[in-house]
Amino acid sequence: MKNNLTNIMVLVFLTGLLLLTGCTTVKTAKTAETQSEDRSWMFHDIVDAEFVKAHMDIPMPANVMLIDSRPYKTKFIQGHIPGAVSIPFSEFDQKIKLLPQDKNALLIYYCEGETCKLSHNSARKAEALGYKNVKVYAKGYPEWVTLKGNYPSVSAEQVALMISENRALIVDSRPKQAKYDKGHIPTAVNIPLTQFDELKGKLPRDTKTPVVFYCGGLDCPLSHKSAKKAIEMGYTDVAVFSLGYPEWEKLYGGSAPAVAAKSGGVEGAIDLDRFAGILANNPESIMIVDVRDPDEFAKGSFKTAVNIPVEHLEKKINDLPEDKPVVFVCTTGARSGEAFYMAKDLRSSLKEVYYVEAGITFKGDGQYEIKKPKKPGSEK
Repeated sequence: MKNNLTNIMVLVFLTGLLLLTGCTTVKTAKTAETQSEDRSWMFHDIVDAEFVKAHMDIPMPANVMLIDSRPYKTKFIQGHIPGAVSIPFSEFDQKIKLLPQDKNALLIYYCEGETCKLSHNSARKAEALGYKNVKVYAKGYPEWVTLKGNYPSVSAEQVALMISENRALIVDSRPKQAKYDKGHIPTAVNIPLTQFDELKGKLPRDTKTPVVFYCGGLDCPLSHKSAKKAIEMGYTDVAVFSLGYPEWEKLYGGSAPAVAAKSGGVEGAIDLDRFAGILANNPESIMIVDVRDPDEFAKGSFKTAVNIPVEHLEKKINDLPEDKPVVFVCTTGARSGEAFYMAKDLRSSLKEVYYVEAGITFKGDGQYEIKKPKKPGSEK
């Protein structure tokens, strides 16, 4: 009897030990499985948000393309990294022509975070096409919008939805007389960047209210600078509509102008053919004032231009000559138009003052391209 009892106790002990060892083995196996999670699907060259930010600019550099691999309608429209181009992975083959011709250009793909494979798959396809400098920002859009000082860009469709649902303040950062009064997005309030501190009272009291800034398109930095100022004020739901009023007008048409332009053209705008002739034959006969920021000016401008950023123009208004025409330039006609009206208000003695109402692309080799503005409604 005693032997049987002893045998039973030993059997119970061994069974318990076996069960305990088995549980431990299972747990260890699961831990090892977690540790050796298959990451082979990830692209071989991963970058972080700082790398992305270091290669962004307004406009984006010609040799850099930031690419959103997420679906357009369900993701990109609602918010994306400013400057990004939408090439969903599912439409990669159909949109190959959007990629730069230069195979040495830097391509940065991103999607919806570290578990999202779309950017990695897109990067591999780009590399297979011969692109030699391809990266993936693996943490993607979810991380981008949480980082201090960052903000998303939204599409025209999203702006239209916000307006229809009355759930955001839309702010036009362009100059009032030169741009806003001649057409703007419906319901938008006008807070020109140069008057931001003076007019910031137009912003909502509740700093959680969504605020969307826009200006003259991808080449225009006014909305981005305004967005940063709003974030510094404590606003927590700030976005930009990077494609701005030109895209809105293309898709939905513009608002009726608040101020009619003078017959024969826009008030203060120099005839583009006349301007091109002066540049070609006698550029010294006019004073060209580039009112962009110094970093933009350093990347390229007209050979005879001087740089006076529009926010510094008031202090230097008396330096402008009265014995030759003064022509203000930028890249979209927004800041140059503001400079025109500022000069007219502050120096009435200046009889010949103009600005270039056109899109201007400056190239690093001293070359430039001037695109005449499209007439309202021409693309409806």
